[in-house]
Amino acid sequence: MDLKKRSREELENKIEHLERLIAKKGVGSDYLSKAERIQRDLNLALILGGTAVLVGTAAWTLLSSRGD
Repeated sequence: MDLKKRSREELENKIEHLERLIAKKGVGSDYLSKAERIQRDLNLALILGGTAVLVGTAAWTLLSSRGD
C-alpha cells in the first residue's frame, strides 16, 4: 500500500508540474498573464478606492458633528 500511495503522489506531482509548465509557456499564456495582472490591479484599485471612501466618509461625519 505504501508503494501505491507513493507512486500516486509522484504521478500527481508530475502532473501538477506539467500543468504549471503548460500554463506558463503554453498557447495563450501571454493573454492569461496579462489578464491576471489586470485582475490584480483592478482588485487593488477597488480596495484602495473603497478604503478612501470609508476614510472620507468617517472624516466628513466627524467634522460635521463637531460643527454643530
